[in-house]
Amino acid sequence: MKMSKAAKPAKARGSLAAARRVLRIEADAIAGLMERLDERFERAAEIIFECHGRVAVTGLGKSGLIGRKISATLASTGTPSVFLHAADALHGDLGMLMREDVMLAISQSGETEELVALLDPVKRLGIRLVTMTGVAHSTLASASDVALDISVKEEACSLNLAPTASTTAALALGDALAIALLERRGFREEDFAALHPKGRLGTKLRRVESVMHAGEALPRVGPQTPIPEVIYEISRKKLGMVVVTDAAGKPATGGRLLGIVTDGDLRRLMERRKKEALDLTAADSMTKNPVTLGRTELAASALRLMEERKITSVVVVDAARRVEGVVHLHDLWTLQLF
Repeated sequence: MKMSKAAKPAKARGSLAAARRVLRIEADAIAGLMERLDERFERAAEIIFECHGRVAVTGLGKSGLIGRKISATLASTGTPSVFLHAADALHGDLGMLMREDVMLAISQSGETEELVALLDPVKRLGIRLVTMTGVAHSTLASASDVALDISVKEEACSLNLAPTASTTAALALGDALAIALLERRGFREEDFAALHPKGRLGTKLRRVESVMHAGEALPRVGPQTPIPEVIYEISRKKLGMVVVTDAAGKPATGGRLLGIVTDGDLRRLMERRKKEALDLTAADSMTKNPVTLGRTELAASALRLMEERKITSVVVVDAARRVEGVVHLHDLWTLQLF
């Protein structure tokens, strides 16, 4: 039977009301975690921080799915981690565990049969156990080195059955644990970049050294190089500029930076000096103290700098101002950094 036109808006209003109720209940579940955070969280973080192996995260059903995400977040933020399916562990996958590992087990009831069955072999291996459970006196919680409370007043499911608020609470506490460990390790932006070489995150975290023109691709002349040869080097390397380095500099490093000569510099030189321009040298036409960057700067920072300064190239130098490469604006545009 077709729904009447008058009934459709009522259904829509009902869906919005249900969505708001779900979001409120799940927000309350996370707020409840904040109120209950105590020294147990500190102990859990300490156990994992001191771990010389990996964090084996385990769970079944929805808790297992949350565990996979927590494991992935730990691994991507500097804490080595694997996900261990509890059922598979009982059929041979326990072999992936070592004494140096820590197990993080997730179970709302704390009585999940497969997880309880893991307790004896895990204890025999001497592996420390951290649990996330909603029942403080459950079998899992009692057997743990530390048990984190993820209990909720109610599920967001209108039947109070489907894991919803409880899985949200577990996920949020897992994120809190991962970030607390990240900060404790002093995990830096460059560490994050090393673990995320591809995808959107990897692109945004690319370093200048990965896109610069170096070696034979570096346009380079000495201060006494005649202007005709400067023009030839600019044309040959196709970057619209050339770096000028001291005569003592080794070609492998590019030498110490003295200045740069750009297409614009050459045009202005021709206008000022007319015919005698071709008898001059790179030192006569170069811009001293050009904009420079270090090789570990973010490519996104280099792009922002070029756009702000309205320049098309930046010289990459080391601490002694030896030239290591050149970054061109077009190369950064192709990365689609923003």
